[in-house]
Amino acid sequence: MSGPTWLPPKCSSNLPESIPAPVLGTPSISPSTVYQEQQRLKPTTGALKSKQTLLVQNGNLSAGGPAPCGPPAGGQAQISRPEEELDQITKKLVHDMNNPPTEEYFGRCARCGENVVGDGTGCIAMDQVFHVDCFTCMTCRCRLRGQPFYAIDKKSYCESCYINTLEQCSVCSKAIMDRILRAMGRAYHPQCFTCVVCHQCLDGIPFTVDATSQIHCIEDFHMKFAPRCSVCTKPIMPDAGQEETVRIVALDRSFHVNCYKCEDCGFILSSEGEGCGCYPLDGHILCKNCSSRRIQDLSAKITTDC
Repeated sequence: MSGPTWLPPKCSSNLPESIPAPVLGTPSISPSTVYQEQQRLKPTTGALKSKQTLLVQNGNLSAGGPAPCGPPAGGQAQISRPEEELDQITKKLVHDMNNPPTEEYFGRCARCGENVVGDGTGCIAMDQVFHVDCFTCMTCRCRLRGQPFYAIDKKSYCESCYINTLEQCSVCSKAIMDRILRAMGRAYHPQCFTCVVCHQCLDGIPFTVDATSQIHCIEDFHMKFAPRCSVCTKPIMPDAGQEETVRIVALDRSFHVNCYKCEDCGFILSSEGEGCGCYPLDGHILCKNCSSRRIQDLSAKITTDC
């Protein structure tokens, strides 16, 4: 008698996502200079920025010489198309750039849109010009002058606010700062994604889960949940490199294929050949010949007793 094929739960392969490290920078302002900020983890400063004129090329600001355009024509012309509106704004920006105030002029603040004028009033970060008071965390509004910051999509965040935006590990509940591993719709630190039995890290290794969603490596899952052979008491699990195995069920008991044999002569039983199956007697697994012999012995004993 052969039973159902033992199929272990389908394994899952965790696919870690690589999250690029955040870009950091530290704006630094001295009394009479504006420094180019480098987006690095450690505060760094670059070359001194002098007063400059900005050109508008295809709607983008870039450093350059005097622009050939003058101020926009007088009058309040009706803007009927976005292209005309953009043209008016472009001309105004070019005029403002070519006719700066008499004080030191460094451009327009990317946050408030006003001119950055005067020594020590501005800084450059993320390739943009800011007032010192405008360069703040987008969440808590704390000033970032002289402080490390995280630049995300041209937006600046202090360290604590940035950490609060990160996903938390489903195991340790701490923010995931580096690589993130996703499995079963949850986020993990790679080092936290381990087997609950052997604690092996399963980053990049096939795994499975039990009914309570606990993570197991394949071997420990079989050792823990696979049916056990009634003869050798070992789990019935696939061989190394295999994904499934065969379990024989007879008399409500499970057997390995090689353990399913006659208790008297050791003949390997099988339902495929004629007369090779199991002929149980009083709960014993027997081949046809041994079962017949036992029946004859019992009959002879009963006759003798009578």
